[in-house]
Amino acid sequence: MKMYQVDAFSHELFKGNPAAVIVLEEWLDDALMQNIALENNLAETAFVKQRDEQNFEIRWFTPTVEVDFCGHATLASSFVLFKDFVQSKNISFHVKNLGVFEVEQAIDGKILMNFPIRRAHLVKDVPVLLRQALTKPFKAVYVNEQAYIVMYESTQDVLEECPNFELLKSLGQTRTAITSDASALDVAITSHHPSYDCVSRYFAPANGIAEDPVTGSIHTAIMPLWAEILAKDELVAYQASPRGGTLYGKLLGNERIEISGYARLFMQAEIYV
Repeated sequence: MKMYQVDAFSHELFKGNPAAVIVLEEWLDDALMQNIALENNLAETAFVKQRDEQNFEIRWFTPTVEVDFCGHATLASSFVLFKDFVQSKNISFHVKNLGVFEVEQAIDGKILMNFPIRRAHLVKDVPVLLRQALTKPFKAVYVNEQAYIVMYESTQDVLEECPNFELLKSLGQTRTAITSDASALDVAITSHHPSYDCVSRYFAPANGIAEDPVTGSIHTAIMPLWAEILAKDELVAYQASPRGGTLYGKLLGNERIEISGYARLFMQAEIYV
């Protein structure tokens, strides 16, 4: 069985977020897919089942659980499909509980993904565990079905945060993102874009991922928040993990957002299961 490993949301190898991708004719047993993801030990392994030439189903597994939405592994899967499986530059993913993701590949290789916005709402009573887990001051906390989104006072605080992962893990399946505007982001650490609108980091220890390198899914909430604050419909975001990655966002109306980025192929392999 062929498997690909792709670095998503990056022009460069060894940057962005690595994801494994396996394209199937029929679904494997759930336990087998989970074991493959555990063996890969990447943030996500994506399994893609082909319906026809342009329509696909997709599922995502961390090393420990199946998740309901993963942006970077969708980007990686799209990259693989455009590379080896389809002639068209437009495909559709049919996703349980989230509808259809329309995906397009631009001439320069950039992959544009049409996602539902998953809006976050202001939290009035911030959980004590969340306050205890974070070491830097923050000015507001939002939450959606995926994560708490904590707005920090400064870019430097986002970069320097060293959270208590055991306390974050105690929050269960509600993960934690931290974010600020990117006015003080040092461009020297981000080689491909001179101007960013926001910066973030993302922690998911309960899912077996202490810090996720680049998280497309949570930007369906982070980008709309910053779009309102900055009065902009198009934004560029930097996720400031040690690997780092760039995400491009565009509000589309009808509660949809286009999140796009680049990818690089790291490996093709044969697995024996």
